[in-house]
Amino acid sequence: MKLDILVLAAHPDDAELAVAGTIVSAIAKGKKVGIVDFTHGELGTRGTPEIRLAESVAATDILGIQIRENIGLADGFFMNDQASQLKLIEVIRAYQPDIVLANALEDRHPDHGKGAQLAIDACFLSGLRKIETFRNGEHQKEWRPKQIFHYIQDRYLEPDFVVDVTEHWKTKEAAIRAFRSQFFDPKSNEPASYISSPEFLNFIEARAREMGHKIGVTYGEGFQTQKTIAIQDLTSLI
Repeated sequence: MKLDILVLAAHPDDAELAVAGTIVSAIAKGKKVGIVDFTHGELGTRGTPEIRLAESVAATDILGIQIRENIGLADGFFMNDQASQLKLIEVIRAYQPDIVLANALEDRHPDHGKGAQLAIDACFLSGLRKIETFRNGEHQKEWRPKQIFHYIQDRYLEPDFVVDVTEHWKTKEAAIRAFRSQFFDPKSNEPASYISSPEFLNFIEARAREMGHKIGVTYGEGFQTQKTIAIQDLTSLI
């Protein structure tokens, strides 16, 4: 299936926390969207890979995305090396996205910055026809996405543009809360973590309100880009 947008995420729940509103908004406009998680989040303080997989399935249903898969890189230890690049090239060529949404260029968690650079390099290399990859035994044709946009995660980064997600905020909240093992639950016996306090979810809403305030709406999601955006009509920026 060809996708319009492919979201690349170092961990399950990265996409939900950062860009769920953008995902749902795009789907509402008829776009085909998928998520590829790099790791199973196995180093997380709370939950297990099996629990997080089940939570990913639940979040996927809430978002209504067409495709979600996990390429099984090592949480915390994956590298932007040939093996990881080839795994990612395979999925980029399989889904042929026009736009890739990738991790923040820099952030508190080192996997996020690594994931961003891995996405940048794999998207470029995916367009080189002499790099051979196969999926289900079939040779893949080269494919390079038109644009990579980096979502903003824990650390504040000044956005190059902001997407209005006000209409889809409740769906985003539901998708985040599908990862029940990770976020605040007064009945949980799991150890506390950086993201398990009620204050963290308050922060996620505050960040969305801050981004929304920049463009005169209630909730927004911000993005950065390393490539100049080309337009043909100034009114498309309104």
